[in-house]
Amino acid sequence: MDDQNRTKRSVESRESQMRPKRWVPPQLLPEPEKEDGWDFRWIRISTLNAPDAVNISTKFREGWEPVKAASQPKLLMLNNPNGRFPDGIEIGGLLLCKTPIEFTRDRDAYYQEQARAQMESVDNNFMRESDARMPLFNERRSKVTFGKSI
Repeated sequence: MDDQNRTKRSVESRESQMRPKRWVPPQLLPEPEKEDGWDFRWIRISTLNAPDAVNISTKFREGWEPVKAASQPKLLMLNNPNGRFPDGIEIGGLLLCKTPIEFTRDRDAYYQEQARAQMESVDNNFMRESDARMPLFNERRSKVTFGKSI
């Protein structure tokens, strides 16, 4: 065999064949490192440098708590020592907060039930106007077809 004419495997790498990475604009808010059992959210604490005490107190009563900057080392540089929450992570009037994942699941289930009850109420109100001579139809299914119908 002619081993001298073969190129080495180390030269034939995927890295040399890959396209160069493209520039993408930076995200406004960095994503925190996930912790098991916790959900994260950026919560508004001020608008145009005016404190939003109603919003932040409502969120605290819902179970959200500020994330300590020490628990998110990659976001430590975003800590504002002169802000209202010196141990927290603030960016542009937003504070990084966390809550147990059970709270967010319960909240989601609550709002799903609220939406279901509202749709049921609308349906009942709509169908009340139905007349046997010209019935109204309340169909919530859609049908997708492709090609020619035969």
